[in-house]
Amino acid sequence: MARLRLQKYIAECGVASRRACEKLIVEGRVRVNGQPATRLGTTVDPEHDRIEVDGRRLEREEKCYVALNKPPGYICSSSDPEKRPTVFDLLRQDKSFPHRLRLFSIGRLDCNSEGLLLLTNDGEFAHLLAHPRHVVEKIYRAWIDGSLTPENISQLKKGVKSEGELLTLKSICLHGRRGSSSCYEVVLSEGRNRQVRRMFEALGIKINRLQRVSVGTLTLRALNLGEWRYLRKDEVLSLVNLASREGFSPHKQRRAAANRS
Repeated sequence: MARLRLQKYIAECGVASRRACEKLIVEGRVRVNGQPATRLGTTVDPEHDRIEVDGRRLEREEKCYVALNKPPGYICSSSDPEKRPTVFDLLRQDKSFPHRLRLFSIGRLDCNSEGLLLLTNDGEFAHLLAHPRHVVEKIYRAWIDGSLTPENISQLKKGVKSEGELLTLKSICLHGRRGSSSCYEVVLSEGRNRQVRRMFEALGIKINRLQRVSVGTLTLRALNLGEWRYLRKDEVLSLVNLASREGFSPHKQRRAAANRS
């Protein structure tokens, strides 16, 4: 078997995204054949080398891709010192889900936000969707009291500073009104921590409800709050195609489908 970069193999085993796996290596939490492996250039032969993370030997898992409609009040970590419910609890409560699989979220939604969240054990897929250079658009709906002024809209389109970062959005428009509340649809082409909330907060505006309604070509469709489903192969390929910005030939499609089955 061809040798693989250590971080790539760890990601393929479903430990975390490739970037997070690189951090595990640098932190000294990875061992190859009993010896610490802290260099990112390290390569391994998975058929003959023993690779461990935090003392646990790694083996490749079947690839899994899940879309979940996250309810507010749930966090995206696998566990929480404050004992708050996690999105993985929603999977564990479903007897049909294979509990042997260890998934992680691609990006996050903060505890009070809701909507579309992707979970996987495919580190390469997660890296492809999450890396800033791939520009996978995400659409949110934000409910506020009252409405934004033309000046607010102009400021948001130009970008606002928050905690030393310049935060920008691709577009924003009024989605609807109900009574004294307004809902705005926000399109992001980057994914900073709590980005939509921080942009509104920088203008002194509180978001009462924030929902992610799409990631790239994938939407919530008929998923109710707390529900989840497996992604179809064509949905996975569509997201890969979008993120890579490369057209898939029939041969590439068949090969990608086989690799991700």
